[in-house]
Amino acid sequence: MVMEGRWKGISTVLVILAGLAASGSSYQIIEGPKNATVLEGSEARFNCTVSQGWRLIMWALNGTVVLSITPSEPIITSDRFTSASYQEGGNSISEMIIHDVQLRDAGHIKCSLQNSDRDASAFLSVQVMGALLIPGGNLVVAEDEPCNVTCHAWGWIPPPGISWDIGVPVSHSSYHSIPEPNNPQSAVSVLTLTPQGNGTLTCVATMKGLHAHKSVTVNLTVVQPPLGSIDKAGTSLPTWAIILLAVSFSLLLILIIVLIIIICCCCVSGRGKKESSYQSEIRKSASVKTNKETFETNLESGSENLGYHSDEPRTAKLASFAPVSSESSVQEQHSSRQPYQGPDRRWRGPAGRPQVSFPVASPRTVRNVTLV
Repeated sequence: MVMEGRWKGISTVLVILAGLAASGSSYQIIEGPKNATVLEGSEARFNCTVSQGWRLIMWALNGTVVLSITPSEPIITSDRFTSASYQEGGNSISEMIIHDVQLRDAGHIKCSLQNSDRDASAFLSVQVMGALLIPGGNLVVAEDEPCNVTCHAWGWIPPPGISWDIGVPVSHSSYHSIPEPNNPQSAVSVLTLTPQGNGTLTCVATMKGLHAHKSVTVNLTVVQPPLGSIDKAGTSLPTWAIILLAVSFSLLLILIIVLIIIICCCCVSGRGKKESSYQSEIRKSASVKTNKETFETNLESGSENLGYHSDEPRTAKLASFAPVSSESSVQEQHSSRQPYQGPDRRWRGPAGRPQVSFPVASPRTVRNVTLV
């Protein structure tokens, strides 16, 4: 049925065109359509005023005829393109209506008459309203402390103008909007304010050239700052500075602990070495003293060997080392051993057995041996 209707419409247009060409009549376009900017999904309307006696009006979109109108009825090829007719001062006004405008519909619109050398055109602009969002939703902030609120607009063609409706008492507020990096169809707006009470914040995005806008609202709750907090606006440190200070203090504390451990280890090691050296000296002194006492005890407890005979070479050698001291020692010992012998009474041994004394190299001990 649809195909039959289309073929019937085309045949009717051909018949009318043939009739107009045969009659040779001429009609004029008095006023053509005007430029229009519409929102995607809405309707676009264009008017074309022609003089009386016209037989066929054709509407084209970007070079393609989408609607044809005869005095009796329009020839519709798509449900998205319809027409309406009006009379004004003896002239006819043909209106083309585009329903559910799409972004692809943007372009040139042309109104023309079959037997006229004139046509009239206009331009259709289509804008797209995207999404609007305040990340995080409702906000809780400290009283009299500055805070930032961000509003994002995605998928808008062209990017919208963004403004703020501040419904909270503030001591200061300002905002700025910039395009999203690497996304020309989006924009972001940052609101900076110092709140003093509860209320609402509304981000409003407005289409350029249209009275269309979209808004998003969040609740702002103000709480008292923590007790003991002395940070005020403009005096608080940035986050990177706080992190740097915390890391520095941690490293300093670790370094101090390491130094304390090293010093303690050195002290313990030095004390151990001193004690070891002191104990070693005590042991050496005790050993030397013990050896000395043992030696002296052996000397005191030893018995004198009266039958000791020394070799001649050794005697001569000892006599050659200390002749004077040995003789004097022998004389002293001899005098000490005979304290009661009178000057005239001398003990003589048997004949032929003279008394012989052997000098000893030691200046302390002298032994006298008598041969019988």
